[in-house]
Amino acid sequence: MAADAPLKGITVVELGHSVAAPYAAEILGDLGATVIKVEKRDGDDARKWAPPYWHGMSALFQSLNRNKQSVVVDLRSDEEVRRLKALIQERADVVIQNLRPGGAQDLGLDAATLRKTKPELICCTIGAFGKAGPLRDRPGYDPLMQAFGGIMSVTGEPGRPPVRVGVSVIDMGAGMWSVIGVLSALMTRAATGQGATIDTSLYEVALGWMTYHAATTQASGVPPVPQGSGAPQIAPYRGYVTRDGFIVIGAGNDKLFALMAKALGHAEWAEDPRFRSNPERVKHRDILYQLIEEIVARRSSAEWQQILDEAGVPCAPMQTMDQVLAHPQTAALGMLQQSADGKFNLMGLPLSFDGVRPGLRASAPELGADTEAVLGPYSSKKASR
Repeated sequence: MAADAPLKGITVVELGHSVAAPYAAEILGDLGATVIKVEKRDGDDARKWAPPYWHGMSALFQSLNRNKQSVVVDLRSDEEVRRLKALIQERADVVIQNLRPGGAQDLGLDAATLRKTKPELICCTIGAFGKAGPLRDRPGYDPLMQAFGGIMSVTGEPGRPPVRVGVSVIDMGAGMWSVIGVLSALMTRAATGQGATIDTSLYEVALGWMTYHAATTQASGVPPVPQGSGAPQIAPYRGYVTRDGFIVIGAGNDKLFALMAKALGHAEWAEDPRFRSNPERVKHRDILYQLIEEIVARRSSAEWQQILDEAGVPCAPMQTMDQVLAHPQTAALGMLQQSADGKFNLMGLPLSFDGVRPGLRASAPELGADTEAVLGPYSSKKASR
């Protein structure tokens, strides 16, 4: 088994759409598993989340569905669902699904039904609001959960309308937690032979991301508010407008604050009673930030990066995505991986094994490209022979 393909030999059936389940299955596929993506007749909705299209599919779909096979199943057809169940019983190690609430149960594709005849199966369900409670039957999407789970209440600039985090942090987080659950279950199964039923939901993931905000709210009795690019418990720990852009400075302790103050030409700030410790700096953050802003605005981002780097103060200029893609650090890490046909690059997994990053073995599949090869052996005619 290759070090960069630790899940080789594991077969995953993805009953997924949009982002959460496809992202989970993609991670497992990148780690070497065989992933069979089950799609409806007109395909995963994400195939049409465009423009832009990229080589015949939405760029978003390409980014979430590499290293997979695609089979089309009409879930309203008893015969096609029967074939899918036969495939799961014979080949699947893992089933991941984010069907509408109750959808899997209606089709007999829920964990309880599937594991009744195959107890070693690992079934992972990604729900919306979770499997219990008054909202358990409601559907949910990433921006809804960012709002309902409190994330939007702490995101954005003070005094302005709340904003959504610019990536699908809830959907992708649900995918990551699903993978953690699946990997844990695979370890347990290797020791006991028993599978597992795994449940997560978008709402639970949103709550999980809010862990320290939940703690500080209970400790203080005051809900947190947006901090822009800053953090409520640390100062200075945010971004500032430069002469030509924006730079984030992370002076997160007393030593770094003293180094930053000296680099900005005001070493005396470190002895100012208002700024001598982090709790005092947080208390007087508005005054401190105004002082820093006035100085930082006088030079370019590149100038400040050089000054702060030489002083040993953590900092980073804000980059747009085109700048990120072109940066030599991105290239040095090999995060961008070329498709087999050489037509485009996709971000790889942010981890490596023995120095090797899991590879992009195949681009996202054409809709139904593998239906006959995967499901053909389970047709009624062949099954009766």
